[in-house]
Amino acid sequence: MNTQRDQQAGADLKAAARRKGSFLQTMKAVAWSFLGIRRSSDHAKDVAELNPVHVVIAGVLGAALFVLALVLLVRWVIASGAAA
Repeated sequence: MNTQRDQQAGADLKAAARRKGSFLQTMKAVAWSFLGIRRSSDHAKDVAELNPVHVVIAGVLGAALFVLALVLLVRWVIASGAAA
C-alpha cells in the first residue's frame, strides 16, 4: 500500500516539476510572499502554475539578497558614524 502512495507522490512531483510558469513570474510571487501581502486568488493561481523547483531557487535567491541588503545597510550606517 505504501508503494502505491509513494508512486503517486513521485508522479505528482514529476508533474509539478513540468509546470510552465516562468522564472520571472516565480520571482514576482516570491517577492510578494516576502512582503506578506498576497491575494488568495493569486496564491491559488501560483500553486497551480509555478514550478516548485523555481520557487525554492527564487526563495533562496530572495533570502540571500535580503541578507546582503541588510549587511550593506549596517556597513553603511557604521561607516557614516551615525551609530556612534
